[in-house]
Amino acid sequence: MAERNRPGDGDPADDEVFADAVADDNDKDAVDDDAEPVGRGGTAVAERSARPKKEVRRTGLFGRIGAFFREVVSELRKVIWPTRKELLTYTTIVIAFVAVMTTIVGFLDLGLGKAILWAFGG
Repeated sequence: MAERNRPGDGDPADDEVFADAVADDNDKDAVDDDAEPVGRGGTAVAERSARPKKEVRRTGLFGRIGAFFREVVSELRKVIWPTRKELLTYTTIVIAFVAVMTTIVGFLDLGLGKAILWAFGG
């Protein structure tokens, strides 16, 4: 049995397939020096520069409140709002989940309460 599994005793076509696979791997390893690196995703961060920060113009209380609400509206425009059907589906799922969890916790509370009363003779 061990003699059948020795290297070199198999089909010669297996060696050709292995050689082709190795050649393909070597082709993938060749890197063009002018090519841009491929990004792998992640968090975008602002680049830091050696320039000094611009002076922040001081605004009054009402200016800051107005800027806050403008930013809130800007962020709310980016939200993908669910359709009516999606909203009803999500609401039904949440209510069903809460009902099931409430039932489970209620039965555990009842069972553990009975066990404690039994254990301490209450």
